[in-house]
Amino acid sequence: MRWTQALIPTLKETPAEAEILSHKLLLRAGLIRKLTGGLYTFLPLGLRVLRKIEQIVREEMDRAGALEVLMPALQPSEIWQQSGRYETAAEVLFKVRDRAKKEWVLGPTHEEVITLLAAGEISSYRQLPKNFYQIQMKFRDEIRPRFGLMRAKEFIMKDAYSFDVSDEAAMASYRKMYDAYTRIFNRCGLKNFPVEADTGVIGGSHSHEFMVPAETGENEVVFCEGCGYAANIEKATSGIPATAAREIGAAIEKFATPGVATIEALSKAPYSVPANRQIKTLVYIADSKPVLILVRGDDQLNETKLMARAGATAARPATPEECAAALGAKPGSLGAVVNVPAGVKVFADERLRGATDMTTGANEDGFHLKSVSMERDIKVTNWFDLRTVSAGEPCAKCAKPLKIRRAIEVGHVFKLGTKYSEKMGALFVDADGQRKPCVMGCYGIGVTRTLQAVIEQSNDKDGILWPLSVAPYAVCITPLGVAADSAVMQLAEKIYSELTALGVEVLLDDRDERPGVKFKDSELIGIPLRVGIGEKSLAKGEVEIKPRGGALSAVKPDEAVAKVMELLKAGSTVSPT
Repeated sequence: MRWTQALIPTLKETPAEAEILSHKLLLRAGLIRKLTGGLYTFLPLGLRVLRKIEQIVREEMDRAGALEVLMPALQPSEIWQQSGRYETAAEVLFKVRDRAKKEWVLGPTHEEVITLLAAGEISSYRQLPKNFYQIQMKFRDEIRPRFGLMRAKEFIMKDAYSFDVSDEAAMASYRKMYDAYTRIFNRCGLKNFPVEADTGVIGGSHSHEFMVPAETGENEVVFCEGCGYAANIEKATSGIPATAAREIGAAIEKFATPGVATIEALSKAPYSVPANRQIKTLVYIADSKPVLILVRGDDQLNETKLMARAGATAARPATPEECAAALGAKPGSLGAVVNVPAGVKVFADERLRGATDMTTGANEDGFHLKSVSMERDIKVTNWFDLRTVSAGEPCAKCAKPLKIRRAIEVGHVFKLGTKYSEKMGALFVDADGQRKPCVMGCYGIGVTRTLQAVIEQSNDKDGILWPLSVAPYAVCITPLGVAADSAVMQLAEKIYSELTALGVEVLLDDRDERPGVKFKDSELIGIPLRVGIGEKSLAKGEVEIKPRGGALSAVKPDEAVAKVMELLKAGSTVSPT
């Protein structure tokens, strides 16, 4: 491709809309352009990278035995109601109506569609296992689209769905996809690592996210350098000890705390109750019913853990008015010892199990209770791990200090079980003639997000450093004079033709621009290898070859093609930073 025939609108200045480095480079390198919030047009250079990533995904999915299909993006809302996700995923669903006023959903994912397909096509254990995948546009009604392709309303995703006869077989399919994802992200040049994850509204019992370390990532990952444990903050646990039991009196004591409404206020004089001896009582409305949540005063509730443990389709913090209606007091004086209405569930964090000599609200404004025993004084419905892990806490596996870092989620694998197959009728007849639901798994890769994650991880002060595997072009030939009859341009054309004939993707910068502009643009767009040809170097019998981010070397003109092929054959010409 000749630069003058391409559309590569590079920018010197960063557009004001760009929030993070990768977003800035996407725009400056002419890869994408914004239509409106959360919607982007891929320009030719960006589309070439996107197609490279898609091809890697296809090759590895095919290698793992998955079968490519293409499902409708427009889905009837009835199937979402059938699965139960019409309510649980309501916040992200785009809903449209046709001329007959019938409602449709623009697919954010395709569990319902693929399960119905399996229900109609799979009837016997002899047809299993099966794994179907597609690469398709998805739609999610993001409240706040941001960071370019990282959180968009419309994005390209690879989603796959496995169907098996048993849990054991489903785990084998899960492992195949896990291994395929590892290969995909490695081939894309991404430093990545899998972490244990919560299943969220997708559902299921087993889940891993594939993370790319990045300070601008929206996810927090807890990890241990000692044993390799890693989980996202919504799933992570630690080996932090439970609250120490202490001797207490025969009964709880009520005392006045006028104006005290926070853990911090109660910890100060004249009360001086340390946060770790307080019970923090939170009220949530889960599926329209109040639920009491108890965590230690110095811990923070992890709402994702709460949702998973409570089994609720929707949950939110109660308003002060709702708290007063349920317990007779407003936040700051709430507790689970007295005046808890019958039928109201009490979920307590495991760290409080066995705790004594605790202080909590009396469910009366301006009063607290002390000498509280969790076992004696509070009727706990269920004990769960509900707290958010903090850096420095001991690892539950090896006791070494846990660390936390930010990362970008690029892939997610789930073992779904029979949640969808039971609801959508995806049944098969086993070897004994019994009808059973298929055991499912689902596996997603954000293809457009992966593209931006590569940039976020692989860049320097001059621009993008594309790994060779996904670079839009492998080589940029940069003649510093473009007159057709000049020796410089004639050699450039010769090298261009020879490399192209060898199957190398080459960009010939035939623009009549200053050398500095050409060099800066080639660095900005991140082509892995640049061949520079100028009158001065040619007069010395040399052609300059420079790997992106590497050192410049000079070779004889008739050795240039061989040298380029040698570097390309060696693999990536630069190690991503």
